[in-house]
Amino acid sequence: MSPRIVPVALAALAAVGACTDRTGPDRSTDRAAAPLTTIQAQPGPAAARERLAERLARALSDPGFRGLVRRALEQSRFPEHKLHFQRFLTGADRRVLRDVARLNGKPEADLDADLRAAPALELYLPVPAQRAAWRGDDRILVATAGADHEPPVAFSPLGERLVLDPETPPDVPVLAVVPVETDFDHPPAAAGLSSFQGGGGTTLPTPPGGLWMTYAHMQDDYEGWLKGAPEFEVHILGQSGSSDSLQSYSCAGERAGGYYNFNMDDLTWSGSVLLMTDAQLASYKSAHPGQSYRVFLLEDDDTACQIKVDPNRFGNLVKAVEAAYPQLTGGRDSTSSTLTKYWKRANALQKVLRAIASLLNSNDELIGNAVEASVIGVSYPNANWVVKGDGNTTNGWIYLKMK
Repeated sequence: MSPRIVPVALAALAAVGACTDRTGPDRSTDRAAAPLTTIQAQPGPAAARERLAERLARALSDPGFRGLVRRALEQSRFPEHKLHFQRFLTGADRRVLRDVARLNGKPEADLDADLRAAPALELYLPVPAQRAAWRGDDRILVATAGADHEPPVAFSPLGERLVLDPETPPDVPVLAVVPVETDFDHPPAAAGLSSFQGGGGTTLPTPPGGLWMTYAHMQDDYEGWLKGAPEFEVHILGQSGSSDSLQSYSCAGERAGGYYNFNMDDLTWSGSVLLMTDAQLASYKSAHPGQSYRVFLLEDDDTACQIKVDPNRFGNLVKAVEAAYPQLTGGRDSTSSTLTKYWKRANALQKVLRAIASLLNSNDELIGNAVEASVIGVSYPNANWVVKGDGNTTNGWIYLKMK
């Protein structure tokens, strides 16, 4: 954070923190009549998102409205108790939108315009300890950012505008208004369902044979605190047509369906998640004889199982790993003399990823290309493949097996 920003932010946070000793905000410092900031006076989705965050924060100066927001968050069925921001404001006969407009002294049409101009947004308390601790008091901030690790712009119920540290959350609880990462059209199954059940709670058929992952450890969560829990994904990359490029043939992650679903909120995970079926492996071999795969891990930012990254970033990462372990950075299924199936190292020729980096979404975080541990010459507990990232750094390790 800029040295010129820190003192202002700390002073304002101290003022917000002092609210816990009062029954309500100190109206003597209310900035409701303060002019809009430069960005807020501009058109476009970023300015609309910031205006929405400010108006929500000012509305939270009202105890009744804070109680309404807290109850809605508590009742959410989605991970991390998230709410779809636009639907929250406009649902239930637009009650929330009317309250926000009234408490800001703004016409509803202004809010409607910003809701349309902004991207789809979600609302939640991203820091677990703050989510558990906030009881609807006025010691609260509303923060927003468009991209992961972007310094969040935050507002207090009094209207103070702050720029927060993107890597460390403040002591004051923070409500995030950020671009949607959650599939709000498909509520998750009830807690406690077996890992062998689908998203709708129905029992899946017998697990198919194929490549499975049973353990993973990452060195970092690759997610800024305002974005909440990480969304790790494992992609099986193979030859795209007859080109020298790669495409994703299979994806396992938090929002993948059936046996491809796994949720890794911590740095270490164990379980059983399908990466590719025997049928998929056979189909690829038929269409791409002699070609292998790359097992690639990333932290998804906005769109599930869609890789959005600058191809140059991807290419540089793969080239660094390939330079360290020539012709041994891929993998393929094989069968031993005893008819035991296993996943072994192989040559992966393709090094360029076919992907489009969206201007409206932040790039996914590249974690790395999995390389068999025996190739690298190191071993990690419970793992047989090592995840190598930029500059050939070790970013994690996983266990792959054929079942």
